[in-house]
Amino acid sequence: MHYPVKSAYFVLVLCGFAITLPAADPQRAEVESAMRKATDFLRQQVSVQGGYLWRYSSDLRQREGEAEASAQTAWVQPPGTPSVGEAFLQAYKITQDKYYLDAAQETALALVAGQLESGGWDYRIEFGEDRSRYFYRSDADGHSHQGLRNVTTLDDNTTQAALRFLMHVDEVQSFGNPQIHDAVRHALTRLLEAQYPNGAWPQRFSQPPAAEMFPVLKASFPDTYPESFPSADYRGFYTFNDNTLSDMIATMLEAGKIYDRPEYTEAAKRAGEFILLAQMPEPQPAWAQQYNARMHPAWARKFEPPAVTGGESQGVIKTLMMLYQQTGEARFLSPIPAALEYLEKSQLPNGKLARFYELKTNRPLYFTKQYELTYDDRDLPTHYSFQVNSQIPQLRREYTRLLSGQRKDIDQGDKQIDMSAMLVEEATRCIAQMDERGAWVTSGLLRTQEGDEPQEILEMRVFIQNMNALCQY
Repeated sequence: MHYPVKSAYFVLVLCGFAITLPAADPQRAEVESAMRKATDFLRQQVSVQGGYLWRYSSDLRQREGEAEASAQTAWVQPPGTPSVGEAFLQAYKITQDKYYLDAAQETALALVAGQLESGGWDYRIEFGEDRSRYFYRSDADGHSHQGLRNVTTLDDNTTQAALRFLMHVDEVQSFGNPQIHDAVRHALTRLLEAQYPNGAWPQRFSQPPAAEMFPVLKASFPDTYPESFPSADYRGFYTFNDNTLSDMIATMLEAGKIYDRPEYTEAAKRAGEFILLAQMPEPQPAWAQQYNARMHPAWARKFEPPAVTGGESQGVIKTLMMLYQQTGEARFLSPIPAALEYLEKSQLPNGKLARFYELKTNRPLYFTKQYELTYDDRDLPTHYSFQVNSQIPQLRREYTRLLSGQRKDIDQGDKQIDMSAMLVEEATRCIAQMDERGAWVTSGLLRTQEGDEPQEILEMRVFIQNMNALCQY
């Protein structure tokens, strides 16, 4: 919808800030043309049935998500298919141009085609010959699907991102597309079924847990535990790793609002109750990355030992504050003071936190490049953060603010700032850097390429950032 501009400036409210923008350079029509051109390129030349990967060679001959992918593969794990879809949907909300809603629906239907019978999504969706290896719900035909891959993953915000995007499209379409609405309903039902009796979720699942195998217990220290990697299957553990539980809580809270269904909000609260149970006792009142059914910290991958974590514990504190903001229930703030005090005492000389602290002794734990457990941080693998930045001052400020009765979003700023120059610069840059196809080309490496010389690539992360910048302008 277009409104006449009565002066040389107009005001846009963005991320809580009041922003004054000049009505000139670049013109709205130029920005909209760039957005349309970039979206056309993706839909017509990059998409596989509405789905997207992470990055491509500029000539589109090489493709990948987190791993190598074929021309008939889409990636679910962000910044893949649902992230691109959210960019289309944001463009529709800003411009009210149905073209972008059509693009978002196209991407939503790609996710519907990739939904597993177990309810969620794998990291990837296959549309080619490999499709027969998966138990996709849309392909169910009444025949036996024994042996087909049917594992929903909650790791790396995979299923959660897909589901939230489908919920957003469903809401915008007033719940009128039966394929999308039914996919959301199925996913939410199966996620409720997969929730453990104590409120946690596993990292992956294919069927509901046997409740009698998972008693509701409070976290405790094990008497003994393997000091070397036992190669155990950790996928069914209660997990905080990679913000799995936080993403699930956010998804369920949003589902409760969109569909006005209290069972989704209650599922989020039960997950919060698990967080309360999972806080370790003194002298380490924070959280582990993952727990076994006895609520003992446990091994996951060969570089993730039983330990109290300085990394995920900070994310848990943010999640507790989010739950308090969304529900108003003060019990979700109760673990925070002891956890913050413990983390403050555990900071390293460089001001950071160790990812892992040994149980009871609180000595920082590391691994060598040969994956030998050590107290020495001089020979660390480079693919994983064994030391993390401390966010304790920010977390303490936020906790104090919440206690004072203020309940604005955690990441919302406190000041109004004039961002007009920044937005003009970003919009101008986005338009200038687009090639004649409508692509934003950057320099980088692909897993599939030979050698270590950067090449011209297309990244969905860059498309999303630039589309959002143009929308904000």
